[in-house]
Amino acid sequence: MLLLVDLDNTLIDRRAAFKRWSDSRYGVAQTPWLIEADRDGYEPREALAQRIAERFGVDLAPVLTDLRAGMVDELQPDPSVTAALRAAAAAGFVPWVLTNGSVAQQEAKLRRTGLDLLVAGWTISEAAGVRKPDPEIFALAQAAAGRPAEWMVGDNPAYDICGGASFGLRTAWVSAGQPWPAGLPCHPDVVAETGAEALREVIRRVDPTGSAVTGTH
Repeated sequence: MLLLVDLDNTLIDRRAAFKRWSDSRYGVAQTPWLIEADRDGYEPREALAQRIAERFGVDLAPVLTDLRAGMVDELQPDPSVTAALRAAAAAGFVPWVLTNGSVAQQEAKLRRTGLDLLVAGWTISEAAGVRKPDPEIFALAQAAAGRPAEWMVGDNPAYDICGGASFGLRTAWVSAGQPWPAGLPCHPDVVAETGAEALREVIRRVDPTGSAVTGTH
């Protein structure tokens, strides 16, 4: 059973890594501004680097390089995610990363944290030529994995959850303790605070044959 899983703030704690990067480069006092400017990674790297260069009076090129490479260096493996992915594989799931971003940076994150050894493969928007929530990228991931997808696990309500639902998938939302946003045309099947908890709940809701467990949907 193919299990599509987001990368940033689902399998890896990007927020914590960005904070460590910001603290070490520009000081704790500047971190709130940088976190807001970063928009949880959704601000294009070139645009963010330009804003940083202008704010601190430094050259753009080294800022952009450090923004990309330095973030990866600050990532740390999460033992609970490792355990959850191994449990998913043991339960018959095929974990497959589906992520927006550049190939170089997202693959560097996977290798830095050892996730490349725990998933069957990955589909990255830059290589796919299309981004979540477009249903086409879900179809491309499914084709690359060579089997039909059943679940999408991720932290972004619009990109991961509504995107997955529009492709006909069951979904698990990594909420980080936040309420579900109002006004969206979908709702997750599972809500959990962390990626590891979301994976464990998906495993609990599906028996080894791939059938939904009665009364849990």
